[in-house]
Amino acid sequence: MKVHICAVGRLRAGPEKTLLDDYLSRFDKTGRGLSLAPVSVLEVDDRKSGGMTAQAPLLRRMIPQGAIICALDERGVVETSPKFANRIANWRDAGTRDLAFVIGGADGIDKSLRQEADHLLSFGAMVWPHMMVRVMLGEQLYRAASILSGGPYHRV
Repeated sequence: MKVHICAVGRLRAGPEKTLLDDYLSRFDKTGRGLSLAPVSVLEVDDRKSGGMTAQAPLLRRMIPQGAIICALDERGVVETSPKFANRIANWRDAGTRDLAFVIGGADGIDKSLRQEADHLLSFGAMVWPHMMVRVMLGEQLYRAASILSGGPYHRV
């Protein structure tokens, strides 16, 4: 199953990009044997500053046809790492070809796009900067692959 991170904004060189690249590289290595790689990061700019409404069609164009859509949203479900790993494995085992994680801009994701999502995922009650959400998602993807492979990264 191919994994896509569809996000508003460009992640420039710096500590967040370094961390994300590291976690995605680890995920690709661990996930390959689990039919969970590669990860592609697709970014769009909302240069006209149209907000969530203008960003929604830009994000939709990046999501592969037929993909499972998992939107990162503060109103979503908070899951444990093992439950997140099992959710990914279930999507993979059901024959899903593409899994798209959608991360909106500073104001979040437009309501219409949230309603199209197959799953809403939250990293807690606090609101996180959207660039940090990418890093957190990358880490959780790697952790999920580690859990599914029986690796030592995730300790219970």
